Order: sequence, then C-alpha cells, then structure tokens
Amino acid sequence: MNTKTLKELLREADEGGYAINAFNFTDVWDMLSIVEAAEEEKAPVILMAHPENFSQESLGMCGAMALQAAREASVPVILHLDHSNSIDVCKAAVDYGFPSVMIDASSQPLAENIRRVKAVVDYAHSAGVHVEAEMGRIKGGGIEGGYYGNDFLAQVSDCVALVEETGVDCLAVGIGTAHGFYTEKPELNFKRLEEINNAVSVPLVLHGGTGVPREDVQKGIKLGLNKINVGTCIAATYMNSMRDELVKFGDNAFTIDIVGPVKERIKAVVKEWIGVCMSAGKA
Repeated sequence: MNTKTLKELLREADEGGYAINAFNFTDVWDMLSIVEAAEEEKAPVILMAHPENFSQESLGMCGAMALQAAREASVPVILHLDHSNSIDVCKAAVDYGFPSVMIDASSQPLAENIRRVKAVVDYAHSAGVHVEAEMGRIKGGGIEGGYYGNDFLAQVSDCVALVEETGVDCLAVGIGTAHGFYTEKPELNFKRLEEINNAVSVPLVLHGGTGVPREDVQKGIKLGLNKINVGTCIAATYMNSMRDELVKFGDNAFTIDIVGPVKERIKAVVKEWIGVCMSAGKA
C-alpha cells in the first residue's frame, strides 16, 4: 500500500523529469485495468473520478471502490476528484476519503475563481487533502461547461494571484488543449507554459491529453508539467472493445465472459501513456 501523498509524488516527478499519469475511470473494470497496467509498468498512477460518474453511481460508492483498489495496489495509486465545479461536492469527496480533489472555477472571473478555490483549499487542507485548480480554459465540452473560443490561454498574473491567494497545491493551465478527440493537431503554447512555470512554485497539470503528440507531451514535461490527464481514449477503448467482444461472443454473454480481452486493450493504452510520460519504473 502506498504511503506517499500526491504532493510527494508530484515533487519526485518534477525532480526526476517525468510526469504522473492521471486516467479517468467509469467503473470497476476500466479502473482495475489502469491499476494493473501501472503495477506491471511499476509506475505511480492517479485514478480520476469525474462528476459525470455520479449521475449513475454515488460519490461514496465510486470513492470506496477506488480507495480499496489503491490499498491493494503494489504501486502508488491516488484517487482524485476531477473537474468538479461544486464546492459542496469537493467537500463531500474530502469527507469520503478522497486524497485529492479538483475545484474547477475557470469559467468564472478571477476573483470568484479565487474565492471558490480558497473555500475548497481551507476545507481540504484541514483533512490533509491535495487540491487542484484551473486557470485559462480547456476547449471542448463537458459537465464542467463547454468552451470553444480562442481566448483560452492562462494569464501568468492570474496564475500567480490564484496560487498566492489560495495556497492551492497544483494548477491546470489552459495552453491549447481540448477535451475529447482532436479534429486537427493541437497547437500548444509552450512559451506561456514556460512563463507560468517560472512564475509559480506549484506543479502544473495538462488536461485534454488524448491526441496530443508524444513529443509535445514530453516537451511540456520538460517545461514544468508534472501531471498529465487522459480520459477520452480510455473510455473509447473500453466501449469499443466491449462492443467487439459482444459481437464475437454473441447473445447472452456474462460480463466475466468478455471483460478479460477488454481489460487487456485498456491496459495497452495505459501502458502507452505511461511510456509517453516516462513514469515506468518510478513507483
């Protein structure tokens, strides 16, 4: 069982020149695929529960499942609440034992973003829980809101203000990535990333990792990214693999009949991303 905190793992990643992979999961099968792949690669990993999960399963149930997987894992596994725009949901996650939460108020004016982040930080830090915030915008749609404009770049002065006034532990920054699959090659603003990294002391996070070229991810890691979020390719692999196995099996399959090959395909994607982020053998 891991005894390191996310703050410690991110510091080690920064010092070691790699990033921690953070993968969204929806249920026990993709969650276990992520953990098993991390164990086989001897890599630390973050399991991210998105608020969309909670429309079908409770926050407590989702958290309990992942926390047990973390306890049983042979590598560091950290459960993280991803992209919550609700202070109350973040507080509930803290109460359920989540060791890390994200409060996403990036759609709000700076003052309101700071207010919401500070409210979560004050509550979470009293329980020793890590907090992530966001500055700038991640393009695309999601439960946290859609954004398709061009004014997405995180501003350096805003990042400094938010970090200094809230005491947040890490910061997701808008530098040109998007949620979902890209329709063309993403153009990341590495100059802005470097400027932000030089201006703040907290680890930086890249959202919208699916589809970002390997060389761009690794360049971003060199410029200060310590956590790389990936979700879309995990969900797509899960559902597409499940469809393929159902078609091959035919009618009346039990879940256990088909889940083995599905997990292996998810694990292959996870391992590929562990390689991109250079975290294999870092557990």
